[in-house]
Formats: sequence, C-alpha cells, structure tokens
Amino acid sequence: MTTSGNQKRAMRSAARLYAVQALFQMEHSDHTIDKVRTQFEDHRFGEVIDDNEMVEGDVETFRALLDGAVAEQSQIDQMTDHALVAKWPIDRIDPTLRALFRAAGAELVAAKTPPKVVIVEFVDVAKAFFPEGKESKFVNAVLDHMAREAQPDAFK
Repeated sequence: MTTSGNQKRAMRSAARLYAVQALFQMEHSDHTIDKVRTQFEDHRFGEVIDDNEMVEGDVETFRALLDGAVAEQSQIDQMTDHALVAKWPIDRIDPTLRALFRAAGAELVAAKTPPKVVIVEFVDVAKAFFPEGKESKFVNAVLDHMAREAQPDAFK
C-alpha cells in the first residue's frame, strides 16, 4: 500500500505533535530518550482514544526531532532565549511551550524543511495544545525570530 502526499504530510504533522509530547514527558519524568521513543512508537502512534484513532506519526520525522532536540538542546535553548523577552528565559515559560520550541528548534537547526513550513506546522501544534489562548501568536513570533537566527539566508 502506498502513502499519498497528503497522508505523508499528516504523518509528519502528527510526528511534530508527538515529538512535543515526548519532550514534555522526558522533562517531567526520569525516562530516557530511548524509553520515551519506544513508548511513543509502540503505543501512541495510531492509538485509539475515546473511539478516535490517532494519526500514525512519521517515524523518521519523530526520531529526527527527538534526537535533534536532545543533541542540540543548548543551541536551541539559546536561540529561544534570544527570541524571548529578557525577563522570560526559557526555563520560566510553560513546559509545553518549552518542549514545542525545542522540537521546532531541532527542525530549524537541521535546515531540511523550509523555515516558514516549520513555523506554520508548530503554530498549528500550539493551537492543538492551547485552542483558546493567545499562545499560537506568541509561538509564531518566537519561531520567526529563531528561524531567522538558524537560517538567515532563507529570509533574504
């Protein structure tokens, strides 16, 4: 069975959401990246919750985001701090947003996806976590700043 372009995009989008959840879980537990990765790939991808089947995540994207966020956390956190107001360093922001910035930062640093696509995708992730709030606008502004730092040539 082949996967259509729309299905592949949906799977990459799902992988981004799962990566944010996994990074959040890693920060709030004593679980290693390997343990969390295995848990998500074996149990969360395609999981059925309240008769709703979760989208199958793209394993390659999920792994790349997790691995990149962990390997490049210092650089990503520094980029995030540059984008935030001085009174709000990354360790003071909401842990879900912190996980989101780390996952998005991993994708921006890898520079395989156009930065504008990364921004749109992670703004959508923010809307999924904060459907009633203003967080998506905040995420858009921070990610725009991070993207310009990570990939300045993409904005010329």
